[in-house]
Amino acid sequence: MGQYADVNGVHTWYDERGDGDPLVLLHGSPGDSRVFDAGLAPLADRFRVLTPERRGHGHTADVEGPIGLGVMTDDTVAFLEQVVADPARLAGHGTGATVALMTAIRRPDLVERLVLISGAFQREGMVLRPGPSGEVPPEVADAYAEVSPDGRDHLPVVLEKTAASAATEPDLTEHELSAVTARTLVVSGDDDLVTLEHTVALYRALPAAELAVVPGTSHALLLEKPGTLRHLVGDFLTGEPPATRLPIRRTR
Repeated sequence: MGQYADVNGVHTWYDERGDGDPLVLLHGSPGDSRVFDAGLAPLADRFRVLTPERRGHGHTADVEGPIGLGVMTDDTVAFLEQVVADPARLAGHGTGATVALMTAIRRPDLVERLVLISGAFQREGMVLRPGPSGEVPPEVADAYAEVSPDGRDHLPVVLEKTAASAATEPDLTEHELSAVTARTLVVSGDDDLVTLEHTVALYRALPAAELAVVPGTSHALLLEKPGTLRHLVGDFLTGEPPATRLPIRRTR
């Protein structure tokens, strides 16, 4: 179905399903909210699930200016304030995970709980980094063209903007991560584009984090094991902090 809201100067498309506490899903790049259809969107049986598509992605047209983490965080904060209007559970994949993390750092009052799937807080944590060079895989271009109001030929423009911003924006520091107050679930595939070493560093830097590495999956784990992700994320979002029998890290 879907609908639009004018958010931070962008005519932003989003879908909304279910009732209950808000759960906002932030897709990666250059994808769109359909990545959540099989895995996390069905959590609408327990939550009010909102799936915004950011500028230049999915059903949301591109606008003048960069497509970087800073401006995407601005857009997310505005969406939470204007459309959601309550503290939300925030879950992101890939670039969406980094944006979710930055939102939690900037506006902890807007984030009740945080899920970071295949997210990196520094560029060196990724095996492959965003770049405009090379041919776009046909399946990626086809998926973009199916819903984009800008048309297939605009995809290289979006990729160029994303790569240019990624090359110049500063990385997050572990000191910044230590200020995140929201309870957080860090999730990765065991053969992800984000290295396991980086994922563990992210987990260790967040004060109230839990870690899940999904076996037999890649950066596309939302599509490869959607049921597993739904189970992990659903339990985390509805459960209480764990009371383990032999705590080491959590003794703090």
